[in-house]
Amino acid sequence: QVQVVESGGGLVQAGGSLRLSCAASGRTFTARAWFRQAPGKEREFVVAITLPGGNTFYADSVKGRFTISRDNAKNTVDLQMNTLKPDDTAVYYCAARSIGYSTTYSPQSTSAYDYWGQGTQVTVSS
Repeated sequence: QVQVVESGGGLVQAGGSLRLSCAASGRTFTARAWFRQAPGKEREFVVAITLPGGNTFYADSVKGRFTISRDNAKNTVDLQMNTLKPDDTAVYYCAARSIGYSTTYSPQSTSAYDYWGQGTQVTVSS
């Protein structure tokens, strides 16, 4: 059974930091990603990392502020978020891709991932 579980959300003041963690199990994954969804908005791409190689892809809105890292042995992926802004407020979702390397991978597309966590709330106050 595949499980994808996020942790680490919370409330922080603007300019502060938070670290999210995502644990995934039950399959061999070829990529992991974080997406977010604010109230009334569509789910948007934040960052992705290929496995096990570690190639990363960042949304322009978070470049230089957010960093994704992975521990292949533990099947965990962390998202370090610095210099947070009120616009970063959203539910953050961890996504996992088990589709093989022979299939074209579009990291920013939700359809590239076949497993999702339930989400964790991040609220940044001004």
